[in-house]
Amino acid sequence: MAGTQTTKAASAPQPHRTPPSLLYMVKQVELVVRSHLDELVKPSGITALQYTALTVLERHDGLSAAQLARDSFVTAQSIADLVRSLETRGLIRRERNPRNRRELLILLTTEGRELLDRHAGPVRELEERMVAELTAHQAEQLRTALSKAWHALS
Repeated sequence: MAGTQTTKAASAPQPHRTPPSLLYMVKQVELVVRSHLDELVKPSGITALQYTALTVLERHDGLSAAQLARDSFVTAQSIADLVRSLETRGLIRRERNPRNRRELLILLTTEGRELLDRHAGPVRELEERMVAELTAHQAEQLRTALSKAWHALS
Protein backbone atom coordinates (compact mmCIF):
# COMPACT_ATOMS: atom_id res chain seq x y z
CA MET A 1 0.00 0.00 0.00
CA ALA A 2 2.81 2.40 0.84
CA GLY A 3 4.30 1.82 -2.61
CA THR A 4 1.04 2.83 -4.24
CA GLN A 5 0.89 6.09 -2.32
CA THR A 6 4.46 6.93 -3.32
CA THR A 7 3.67 6.25 -6.96
CA LYS A 8 0.57 8.45 -6.86
CA ALA A 9 2.49 11.27 -5.17
CA ALA A 10 5.31 10.99 -7.68
CA SER A 11 2.93 11.12 -10.62
CA ALA A 12 0.87 14.03 -9.27
CA PRO A 13 1.32 17.21 -11.29
CA GLN A 14 3.95 19.50 -9.85
CA PRO A 15 3.02 23.13 -9.23
CA HIS A 16 4.38 25.57 -11.80
CA ARG A 17 7.47 27.29 -10.43
CA THR A 18 8.53 30.68 -11.60
CA PRO A 19 12.17 30.70 -12.68
CA PRO A 20 14.46 32.81 -10.49
CA SER A 21 14.82 36.44 -11.52
CA LEU A 22 17.88 37.56 -13.43
CA LEU A 23 18.84 39.78 -10.50
CA TYR A 24 18.81 36.75 -8.20
CA MET A 25 20.87 34.69 -10.66
CA VAL A 26 23.44 37.47 -11.12
CA LYS A 27 23.78 37.71 -7.33
CA GLN A 28 24.22 33.92 -7.08
CA VAL A 29 27.04 34.04 -9.63
CA GLU A 30 28.64 37.04 -7.90
CA LEU A 31 28.60 35.29 -4.51
CA VAL A 32 30.05 32.02 -5.78
CA VAL A 33 32.75 33.83 -7.80
CA ARG A 34 33.66 35.93 -4.77
CA SER A 35 33.87 32.83 -2.58
CA HIS A 36 36.20 31.07 -5.03
CA LEU A 37 38.24 34.22 -5.54
CA ASP A 38 38.61 34.68 -1.78
CA GLU A 39 40.00 31.13 -1.58
CA LEU A 40 42.41 31.77 -4.46
CA VAL A 41 43.90 34.95 -3.00
CA LYS A 42 43.78 34.02 0.69
CA PRO A 43 47.36 32.58 0.63
CA SER A 44 48.58 36.07 -0.36
CA GLY A 45 46.82 37.62 2.63
CA ILE A 46 44.28 39.65 0.67
CA THR A 47 40.54 39.48 0.06
CA ALA A 48 38.60 39.27 -3.18
CA LEU A 49 37.67 42.96 -2.79
CA GLN A 50 41.33 43.92 -2.39
CA TYR A 51 42.22 41.77 -5.39
CA THR A 52 39.52 43.51 -7.42
CA ALA A 53 40.94 46.92 -6.50
CA LEU A 54 44.42 45.79 -7.57
CA THR A 55 43.09 44.59 -10.93
CA VAL A 56 41.37 47.95 -11.43
CA LEU A 57 44.69 49.70 -10.84
CA GLU A 58 46.38 47.26 -13.20
CA ARG A 59 44.04 48.47 -15.97
CA HIS A 60 43.94 52.16 -14.90
CA ASP A 61 46.89 53.04 -12.70
CA GLY A 62 46.86 56.39 -10.93
CA LEU A 63 43.23 56.69 -9.84
CA SER A 64 41.82 58.83 -7.07
CA ALA A 65 40.24 57.02 -4.12
CA ALA A 66 36.76 57.98 -5.36
CA GLN A 67 37.47 56.57 -8.83
CA LEU A 68 38.95 53.40 -7.37
CA ALA A 69 35.91 52.95 -5.12
CA ARG A 70 33.51 53.28 -8.07
CA ASP A 71 35.46 50.89 -10.27
CA SER A 72 36.01 48.38 -7.44
CA PHE A 73 32.33 48.26 -6.42
CA VAL A 74 32.86 49.55 -2.89
CA THR A 75 31.69 52.67 -1.12
CA ALA A 76 33.88 55.72 -0.79
CA GLN A 77 33.91 55.15 2.97
CA SER A 78 35.20 51.56 2.74
CA ILE A 79 37.85 52.35 0.13
CA ALA A 80 39.89 54.24 2.76
CA ASP A 81 40.42 51.09 4.84
CA LEU A 82 41.06 49.00 1.75
CA VAL A 83 43.68 51.48 0.44
CA ARG A 84 45.33 51.75 3.85
CA SER A 85 45.60 47.96 4.10
CA LEU A 86 47.04 47.57 0.58
CA GLU A 87 49.47 50.42 1.17
CA THR A 88 50.65 48.89 4.46
CA ARG A 89 51.31 45.63 2.59
CA GLY A 90 53.35 47.53 -0.01
CA LEU A 91 51.02 46.59 -2.87
CA ILE A 92 50.07 50.18 -3.72
CA ARG A 93 51.45 53.65 -3.10
CA ARG A 94 49.88 57.09 -3.02
CA GLU A 95 51.36 60.22 -4.51
CA ARG A 96 50.20 63.76 -5.16
CA ASN A 97 48.46 64.44 -8.44
CA PRO A 98 50.77 66.87 -10.29
CA ARG A 99 47.69 68.59 -11.82
CA ASN A 100 45.82 68.90 -8.52
CA ARG A 101 48.15 68.92 -5.52
CA ARG A 102 45.25 68.35 -3.10
CA GLU A 103 44.43 64.99 -4.69
CA LEU A 104 46.29 61.75 -4.00
CA LEU A 105 46.59 59.21 -6.79
CA ILE A 106 46.79 55.49 -6.06
CA LEU A 107 49.32 53.45 -8.00
CA LEU A 108 50.34 49.79 -8.08
CA THR A 109 53.80 48.94 -6.79
CA THR A 110 56.08 46.29 -8.23
CA GLU A 111 54.96 44.01 -5.38
CA GLY A 112 51.33 44.61 -6.34
CA ARG A 113 52.02 43.71 -9.96
CA GLU A 114 53.89 40.58 -8.90
CA LEU A 115 50.96 39.49 -6.73
CA LEU A 116 48.59 39.94 -9.68
CA ASP A 117 50.95 37.97 -11.91
CA ARG A 118 51.02 35.08 -9.39
CA HIS A 119 47.23 34.89 -9.41
CA ALA A 120 46.63 35.47 -13.12
CA GLY A 121 46.65 31.77 -14.05
CA PRO A 122 44.37 30.51 -11.26
CA VAL A 123 41.93 33.40 -11.79
CA ARG A 124 41.85 32.70 -15.54
CA GLU A 125 41.17 29.01 -14.76
CA LEU A 126 38.28 30.04 -12.49
CA GLU A 127 36.77 32.11 -15.28
CA GLU A 128 37.26 29.26 -17.76
CA ARG A 129 35.55 26.87 -15.34
CA MET A 130 32.64 29.30 -15.01
CA VAL A 131 32.01 29.29 -18.77
CA ALA A 132 33.13 25.71 -19.48
CA GLU A 133 29.67 24.64 -20.63
CA LEU A 134 29.37 27.60 -23.01
CA THR A 135 30.74 27.83 -26.51
CA ALA A 136 33.25 30.59 -27.19
CA HIS A 137 30.47 32.50 -28.96
CA GLN A 138 28.10 32.09 -25.98
CA ALA A 139 30.82 33.24 -23.58
CA GLU A 140 31.35 36.36 -25.69
CA GLN A 141 27.58 36.95 -25.81
CA LEU A 142 27.49 36.66 -22.02
CA ARG A 143 30.30 39.22 -21.73
CA THR A 144 28.44 41.58 -24.07
CA ALA A 145 25.10 41.08 -22.30
CA LEU A 146 26.63 41.70 -18.85
CA SER A 147 28.35 44.83 -20.14
CA LYS A 148 25.09 46.15 -21.59
CA ALA A 149 23.24 45.36 -18.34
CA TRP A 150 25.88 47.21 -16.33
CA HIS A 151 25.75 50.26 -18.63
CA ALA A 152 21.94 50.32 -18.48
CA LEU A 153 22.08 50.66 -14.69
CA SER A 154 25.13 52.92 -14.38
